[in-house]
Amino acid sequence: MAINPHHTTEMLEGKLCAVVEKGISQERASHICEILKASGFEVAIQEQNEKVTVGVTDILFNPVMAVYNRYLKTKDGRVVTPAIWSHNDSSFSDLYWLRR
Repeated sequence: MAINPHHTTEMLEGKLCAVVEKGISQERASHICEILKASGFEVAIQEQNEKVTVGVTDILFNPVMAVYNRYLKTKDGRVVTPAIWSHNDSSFSDLYWLRR
């Protein structure tokens, strides 16, 4: 049994990949892929029954660590926050401690 059963790898597009998210919609997959590509990762996608699996070829990639350690960037260079990653960033305009 693996030490961390939540960190999975799969063969996607013929490459061994760390699974970022599995069983998601096409819209969610395109959002995640945009962030990962803007951050310099090679992304692999597999579609099955209208559900998508997104992975990166860096098998050590951990999405939780990447988001909370501020490793990911958007296309316009902003740091990806949990709100942006979760795709509910419409109310996000700046850092909460700078708001008055």
